[in-house]
Amino acid sequence: MVYLVPSFLSENAVETIPYYVITAVKSCQVIFAENERTARRFLKSMDKEIVIDEFEWYAIHKAEEEQINIFKEKIKAGKNIAIISESGCPGIADPGQILIAEAQKLNCDIKPLVGPSSILLALMGSGFNGQHFCFLGYLPIDHAERIKKIKQIEEESARRKSTQIFIETPYRNNKMIETLLQICHASTRLCIAAELTSANEFIKTKTITEWKKEKIDLHKKQVIFLLMA
Repeated sequence: MVYLVPSFLSENAVETIPYYVITAVKSCQVIFAENERTARRFLKSMDKEIVIDEFEWYAIHKAEEEQINIFKEKIKAGKNIAIISESGCPGIADPGQILIAEAQKLNCDIKPLVGPSSILLALMGSGFNGQHFCFLGYLPIDHAERIKKIKQIEEESARRKSTQIFIETPYRNNKMIETLLQICHASTRLCIAAELTSANEFIKTKTITEWKKEKIDLHKKQVIFLLMA
């Protein structure tokens, strides 16, 4: 069995993870984690009695082909495996999808476990179309390419009445907002969802015109951007 283990978005939001998640982890012998250090801390925060060093630990990002081969060996050996995302749900904007694809090829039983997804939480709180949406990941870093992409997704949103969702590296959030306010049409709605599930959670939807009247600093914060034209 391969368990897909969600982790909290904010370290103080332990209550967002159902306890059956830690019960599933305890049934595993092997853990593949996006970040072993934070995954260990996550498990200890969920259950101080868990013996972390009893698991076999592997990093998802290191030596990808080698990790895939180890993953397949562990499945064939009949071991229960946990895949733990750095934040949120494995396989959703997360490198765990590579291992999940291999598990599917091997016809392995896969059990996704309930937990927070920043993408879905942001969409829920935005008031935008939840029946037709697209997650785009990161937009281009190059300024000209980014402007081109923003124009494209705004046109796509208007044409298909769809919500366009994207993210940015935390230290470039303010630059992203600046570009969006310069490029998008006045009536286009933008939702900014920051620090979800934390004490500083912020989810606001306004038109571009309304956002231009606001002062907002999202430097080094975890943010989801949603656009609806």
